[in-house]
Amino acid sequence: MKRICCYLPLLSMLVIAPFARGQAGVDIGLGFGSFHDKANSGGIDSSSGLSCTPGSATTCESLPALNGFFLGFGGDIMFKQKFGFGMEATLQPNRPSYGPANYRETFYDFNGVYQPISQKRFSVQLQGGIGGARTSLSENITQCVGTSCTSQSEPILNASHFQVHFGAGVQIYVTEHIFIRPQFDLHYVPGFTNQFGSNLVPGGTIWIGYNLGHGQ
Repeated sequence: MKRICCYLPLLSMLVIAPFARGQAGVDIGLGFGSFHDKANSGGIDSSSGLSCTPGSATTCESLPALNGFFLGFGGDIMFKQKFGFGMEATLQPNRPSYGPANYRETFYDFNGVYQPISQKRFSVQLQGGIGGARTSLSENITQCVGTSCTSQSEPILNASHFQVHFGAGVQIYVTEHIFIRPQFDLHYVPGFTNQFGSNLVPGGTIWIGYNLGHGQ
């Protein structure tokens, strides 16, 4: 159920889009970007899996900062020229190291959308809403039969948090319906210091998408 929640923004837009042609516009997009947070000062002991203080033992591995490539899915429906509703999900397609384990970070949010400037060639878009953040930890397990070995990722635990999202971007139309939107994002995640160093997570994303209503 928790995995399904992370992809609700994409699933919802695919369901709603065919019924929203009568509105001012419908965007469906794919995003590419990165989010950043400093490292938590703690560590994980590779021999026991327990929390530890880096430098206290040779088996204590420091925790990482949050960074790297994120992939996004989402869209919005503008019920009027300036006001609408949007949904987004961004996640790490790979699994970076988290001490002796690996992790994948996911953010998903449901936003009110305001467009103070809306022209034929571009628009300014502001977003604000709520959602969730999910840190999924896993470890690689190798099993061998004779000289034949296979490796697979086994989940260890998941940490989920409520979050507040703010976004601001400029949507530029390269054709009548295809757009590019550079966007700044800020996530405030209470309790995120359990995994990383701050509850504030800034980032930037470039969205490439298609608008169903633009130019009509």
